[in-house]
Amino acid sequence: MHVKQEKIFLGVSMGLVILLAGVVLMTNANPEVRASAGPGVPAPGGQGWHLLDPISYENLTIFPVVSTQLADTRDFATLDEALASGDVVVTEQGDYLRRTREGAAQTMPPRVGAQVNQLVLVNRGKRPLILLAGEVVSGGKQDRIIGKDRIVPIGAPPLPLDVFCVEHGRWTGGSDKFAGAKMMAHPSVREKAAVDQDQSQVWAAVRGQASMSSNSENNPNNRVASAAPPAALSSRSLDGVIASEAPTQSYKQIYESRAVGTSVENFAEQIQRRFDRATSGLKGERVVGVVVAFGGEVAWSDAFASSQLFEIYWPKLLRSYVIEALTRHATRETASLDDARDFLHPATGHSREETEPGVYRWRESTAGKVAQIELEALAPKPMTLHWLKVLRAI
Repeated sequence: MHVKQEKIFLGVSMGLVILLAGVVLMTNANPEVRASAGPGVPAPGGQGWHLLDPISYENLTIFPVVSTQLADTRDFATLDEALASGDVVVTEQGDYLRRTREGAAQTMPPRVGAQVNQLVLVNRGKRPLILLAGEVVSGGKQDRIIGKDRIVPIGAPPLPLDVFCVEHGRWTGGSDKFAGAKMMAHPSVREKAAVDQDQSQVWAAVRGQASMSSNSENNPNNRVASAAPPAALSSRSLDGVIASEAPTQSYKQIYESRAVGTSVENFAEQIQRRFDRATSGLKGERVVGVVVAFGGEVAWSDAFASSQLFEIYWPKLLRSYVIEALTRHATRETASLDDARDFLHPATGHSREETEPGVYRWRESTAGKVAQIELEALAPKPMTLHWLKVLRAI
């Protein structure tokens, strides 16, 4: 009996040894997989996130965030598509329309005149609408950016929408309605809207006058040389563009100008080519977000509940990161994968939240220079639709 047990034990042990040896050989035969698949990072909603190897060009480094656990986000509409289809209408205060029972358009009596920091949004579509801080809408008396992440439910009454102006020099009627600009304000501007909620700082950031590089200059651990080449887009160069091509200081016109737009598109094309190559062979995982570094400093992250949502926002997010990179020192220093993993961990510290029962929960956590914002949908089932983390320029 003992002899039989010993044979069984030896057989099981040998099987385990052979299995372990096979795993070791497979890992060594594919070093790229071993290097990329670091430890899972806790993520909102419990899904595990992993980072792929960095993608770098000039002073911009992108770390793709991937996950095997994806939510179904098809029930939600995004701002650009809803404006394009007419499912959503955005107007100045006092200019929005309502429909009578006969279907004729009727102007509602204005209770207040147009206001710089508030528009009116009507969701006429059949899906809840996602709004992200920093999305640009153009038209009205001046272009604006959305001030805060939120969800607008189906059939909601006209919503007083908090916004920030990104066209300082115009206050005249263009179209009475706003269109989606298919643009996202670059991180220095988004931060002033989403976190600081300060109009004067938004204007300064649009003109390139905010202290966008203060983190690098004040951080004793940064690896950016003190004699780094100047930024490609200085405040002086932006002033030149404003004077010649964007006299109303329109954010959209500035970054679509010949002097700026060509640089942005060429830069974005280089990153996109590298991004496609790095993410084309994924098996069982999809890209749901990115961690972003400028030079040697990890400074930003956008992540979503699904790869579908990420793919919708990615083109304008990429260009926003490129614009930010062009306004920073032209160093070739790069952040490490460990730096990006550390940044991806949820922030702990002072927190506050706002909730619309049955629709969404908005939560902000701040600790030192780090701010984190989560937009959680409460229906049709709870899920964190968007997760934003930023190293603030204080």
